[in-house]
Amino acid sequence: MIKLFSSAQASDDPVANRSPFLPSRFRALLLVAIAFVAVNALVRLGLLLFDTDASNHSLWQLAGIFLVGFLYDAAALAYLLVPFALLALLIPAGRRGNLLHAVSASLLLTLVLVVMTFTAASEAVFWNEFSSRFNFIAVDYLIYTREVVGNIRESYPIGWMLAAVAAVSLTLATVLVPGFWRAVRTESASFTRRIPVATAVLALPVMSFLTVGDQPRESLGSASARELAGNGYYDFMRAFRANDLDYRVFYRTLPLDTARQVLRRELTGNDSSPVNNVDPVLRRVNSAGARRDLNVVLVSMESLGADYVESFGGRPGLTPNLDRLAAEGLMFTNLYATGLRTVRGLEALTLSIPPTPGHAVPMRVNNKGFQTLGGVFAEQGYEPLYIYGGYSYFDNMKDFFGGNGYTVVDRSAIASEQISHETVWGVADEDLFKLAIDQIDQRAAVGKRVFAHVMTTSNHRPFTYPANRIDIASGSGREGAVKYSDWAIGQFIAQASTRPWFSETVFVFVADHTSNGRGRTDLPPENYRIPMIIYAPGLIAAGQVDSLASQIDVAPTLLGMLNVSYNSRFYGQDILREGARHPRALMANYLTVGYMQDGILVSLAPKKRVSLTDVKTGSGLPLDDSRAKVLIEEAIAYYQVATEQLHSPVTPEVTRVALASRADH
Repeated sequence: MIKLFSSAQASDDPVANRSPFLPSRFRALLLVAIAFVAVNALVRLGLLLFDTDASNHSLWQLAGIFLVGFLYDAAALAYLLVPFALLALLIPAGRRGNLLHAVSASLLLTLVLVVMTFTAASEAVFWNEFSSRFNFIAVDYLIYTREVVGNIRESYPIGWMLAAVAAVSLTLATVLVPGFWRAVRTESASFTRRIPVATAVLALPVMSFLTVGDQPRESLGSASARELAGNGYYDFMRAFRANDLDYRVFYRTLPLDTARQVLRRELTGNDSSPVNNVDPVLRRVNSAGARRDLNVVLVSMESLGADYVESFGGRPGLTPNLDRLAAEGLMFTNLYATGLRTVRGLEALTLSIPPTPGHAVPMRVNNKGFQTLGGVFAEQGYEPLYIYGGYSYFDNMKDFFGGNGYTVVDRSAIASEQISHETVWGVADEDLFKLAIDQIDQRAAVGKRVFAHVMTTSNHRPFTYPANRIDIASGSGREGAVKYSDWAIGQFIAQASTRPWFSETVFVFVADHTSNGRGRTDLPPENYRIPMIIYAPGLIAAGQVDSLASQIDVAPTLLGMLNVSYNSRFYGQDILREGARHPRALMANYLTVGYMQDGILVSLAPKKRVSLTDVKTGSGLPLDDSRAKVLIEEAIAYYQVATEQLHSPVTPEVTRVALASRADH
């Protein structure tokens, strides 16, 4: 490769180095292109070897992955060549100009090699976490550099990784830069000869933007194949552009009146009645008996899929405390998370709203004015608390919860000497639970009822925790973190049981999401299934609920169990009442949103794509039979109406006016 750029171009004779077709400054761009494509192909191969989806190992699938991958590599390369083309165009010819161009372009190439190597390592880390190329999570994480960089430092041998990046970059520079230098050093073409070539190179990004979209990789068979065929640079910019997709623009819709009618049928049950003929969500929920004036402690458990909890069919021996609470409490065996991130779980549990494309509501600028679970409890005289073991600026938690009437208590409320262990994400779960008990103690001492939403952090990479708590060494992996988190829950219940308020408190343990997004399809239901246990000895009878449900149903179910009558703007339903008659679940990944019912998963994707999948087999189903049409309409109605609400949130005052109008008539 070096000979290609060093033989005919080694002379400083201007005439010897003139080409009627391509000046050597621009021929040197071929070296940049070869290096970029080669490095990205190696990254793709590495991710393929790391990935566990055997369906990608067939010769036909491999050919598709690498051919489509080459297309996306070329699309990203079009942008990379722009600064090289500008240098080649704008720096004058002649010996001084040639030297300046050689120095500038060679330094730029060296920087590009470092960036490529660093990006390759970053892609490996991101794939290990999310089983995908860069997406808008990567864009979001640019905001939270403390947590992200800290997590990488605690989870990976960062020193060795950076040393490897430096070594590989140096090796590539040693091999490539000398030939590149000779090629660009001897250029002496005139400015007018350089203009048409530079113009052609500068047009490549425009062509890339206009012609390359999602269609090529959508032709590949599996979700993992589509991710492997991607390109980290291209996908990052794509995520940056599409960080907040408007469902109404990119997804299949219905006439708005039709969508509202469908959703009204979905949400109206025997225990609720619509308020007016305009708003399909607003309804009056009437309790069957006297209100039960009990404290509620809702614990969101970080990254705990049902596959790690033995009583939910998961791995044995990791969760003895949760298994005991499940046996003594009410366990919900068929509950599904709405997303793959904590902020999605918080959105669903707090707002009872479908996971619309783009940012979750807490991350949006307009994240206030919506009905929240804490807000309904506040109307009943409770104080809503949000208690978090990390710093609550992360994922915009403080702004969202504090701006919606919660008292936010986070890591800053714990003195350093009271912390037994801490990672960049937050304090150990045992320290968090001690904080929660202390906060509830303070309110109970003055006769306040409390709704406390507690968010754990220990079951998160780097999976470290205090020593001598369990029989798995700290930092050894997720199984240890799961077992430690379970141990901390056992300690929490043991300590809470000594408090006077314990006998008047309902404890809810529910995961925020699972730890695995990889599956056969874009929305593999088995990777969204999470545990939920409601534990209140003497107050809630032990039992098992197998109805299909979603995280958005948790809030209405809790309020229903306490016999709270309220004006609801929740999209969820009481699992024990409406949910038993009409079981369904909603879920989403980064771009695809879904609706599961009767063993069928409806997936709605950008460019107005719709697909139906058999949940058991993963095979596609026809879209044109009558049952399919009903499910598709129901799915669209949830997401379309929710999007309308997010663009014009209805404040409690508007709700009160609507109710007053109804009473007048």
